[in-house]
Amino acid sequence: MIRTQIQLTEEQDRRLEQLAAARRVSKAELVRQAVDLLLERNALERSPEELRRRALALAGRFRSGYHDTAERHDEVLAEIYAHDNVR
Repeated sequence: MIRTQIQLTEEQDRRLEQLAAARRVSKAELVRQAVDLLLERNALERSPEELRRRALALAGRFRSGYHDTAERHDEVLAEIYAHDNVR
């Protein structure tokens, strides 16, 4: 492993200390885990070209049950959101 030095705010250090104690690991281990999560998340980010390609591949593959969605898309979304908020 490579040793490195970082600076944290007092609040970050306090909360990291509490979390480390609760999980029974070192603060350094928590920082390594956080770095791993950040690197994984960054690797999953897609370029605009990749996002467009994936969106086009999905276009038309699902059915909403509406036949006029393109014409009344705002109304359809409002209905869906209103229905979801009722639950």
